[in-house]
Amino acid sequence: MAFSPAQIQTNRKANHATEGRRRMTSKSMDLMSHSSAFLLPTFPPNQTPSPTYVLLLLNQSLPRFAPLLWNHAQLRMCADGGANRVYDDMPLLLPHDNAVDVRKRYKPDVIKGDMDSIRKDVLEFYASMGTQIINESEDQDTTDLHKCIAYICDSAPNLDKSNLCILVAGALGGRFDHEIGNINMLCRFSNIRIILISDDCLIHLLPRTHCHEIHIQSSAEGPHCGLVPIGIPSGSTTTEGLQWDLAETEMRFGGLISTSNLVKGEKITVQSDADLLWTISIKKM
Repeated sequence: MAFSPAQIQTNRKANHATEGRRRMTSKSMDLMSHSSAFLLPTFPPNQTPSPTYVLLLLNQSLPRFAPLLWNHAQLRMCADGGANRVYDDMPLLLPHDNAVDVRKRYKPDVIKGDMDSIRKDVLEFYASMGTQIINESEDQDTTDLHKCIAYICDSAPNLDKSNLCILVAGALGGRFDHEIGNINMLCRFSNIRIILISDDCLIHLLPRTHCHEIHIQSSAEGPHCGLVPIGIPSGSTTTEGLQWDLAETEMRFGGLISTSNLVKGEKITVQSDADLLWTISIKKM
């Protein structure tokens, strides 16, 4: 197949532009470090600075390790019907403890949303315990998750937000449109560390503005993992530390995406020209 001189020149310019972006990216990108240490009973001694964890609970079954996440969090918040889950599920996760004592001990700090899902008995119980109730039933343009993240970022008092990490439990499973809406919040609030968690896996965003170093907590997560471009296709993604590493690989829906991959060691590095979703399985502990 022959190309005209004009086509050859156009291709050369495109290749030079691509190479220029790659060189500029590798030189100018800051490193962003990620760790799932919140899945461990105690934080590793080398984890500094320690993140400020906020636990946000949605209206899906709580993961079996919800009490662990609760203990790590400095703020515990329910999005509307998520309060039903705390009330109903926490005693089931701690079957050897008295149910009433569990409900008093695991009292959310804040319940926020349009209040169309929370049961009346649950609302009255937590209100009597001093939980802050924020009714935003007049706002039907944003999801309860959106409302809660905005509150955490803008209004939550006495919270160090310099190294904030929001753990969203119950974000996966159930209706697919809800899942997609929750994933969309990762993009909507791309400047905030938000991790969507289920009983089986976690998902968070790897913004294209940074190089990424993911520290694997092998006792709690892996080995199955995936990288999925979101927003736009990736023209070039490079990884180290995976069973099937990517080398300036193009990824897009309708083409290649990295699913059913495996982590090989304790550290994964990722660099891409597009935002990516990182997902990794959570072990049955």
